[in-house]
Amino acid sequence: MKRLISLAALTILAVSGSQAQVLDRTVDTQSRIHANAAASQKRVTSLAQQTADLLAEYRAVVRETEALQIYNDQLEKVVNDQRAEVTSINRQLEGLEETNRGVVPMMLEMIETLGQMVEADMPFRLDERRARVERLRNMMDQADVTTSEKYRRVMEAYQGELEYGRTTESYAESLPTTGQTVDFLRVGRTLLVYQTSDQEITGWFNPTTREYEALPAKYRLEVKEGIAIAKNEKAPDLVVLPVPGPEVSQ
Repeated sequence: MKRLISLAALTILAVSGSQAQVLDRTVDTQSRIHANAAASQKRVTSLAQQTADLLAEYRAVVRETEALQIYNDQLEKVVNDQRAEVTSINRQLEGLEETNRGVVPMMLEMIETLGQMVEADMPFRLDERRARVERLRNMMDQADVTTSEKYRRVMEAYQGELEYGRTTESYAESLPTTGQTVDFLRVGRTLLVYQTSDQEITGWFNPTTREYEALPAKYRLEVKEGIAIAKNEKAPDLVVLPVPGPEVSQ
């Protein structure tokens, strides 16, 4: 009986030992499963992060591509507009070249006419006016001055000459016949008289004889008054001055 009990106990112990081994293997297997699951989860998490990074990068590339496309479209419009502007400028230059061929000879003729007019006119401010004509002649040979600027200066010179016909002035200058400094009085383009500072000599430029001639003493005070008015030294007043003509007595 005791032997049977002992055998039963041994059998139970043997069975218990076998179950323990199975349990150990089960626990070990479960641990490996958990470890593998954790490793798999890490890989999944890593792959998910990589996927998110790639998606963000893709979206950034798409946005950049769209921005570049918009920029390229706008740049193409600008380039096309510039091409059209260049074409327009080239056409204008072609037209300007044709215009220059007609305008330049006309300006040269205008300058020569202006010079002839100065020489035929009353000799007021003669050196100044001759110098202006000479500057215009020299200007026509200057390549750095545009045709439009040349034309503007020629017209400006003509405008200045026209102004002389509507103005009155007094200025000091040497009398060509004697070299003596006198006060000239110019009334438009119709009258040019002069007088010394001591009023001893009073004269005029006779447009008929084209000579500087003395005036009668009766004009001395009138010329003096006219010079003072032109210099704004006196209020405007009626002044009797000689009328150009060959009959004026000396």
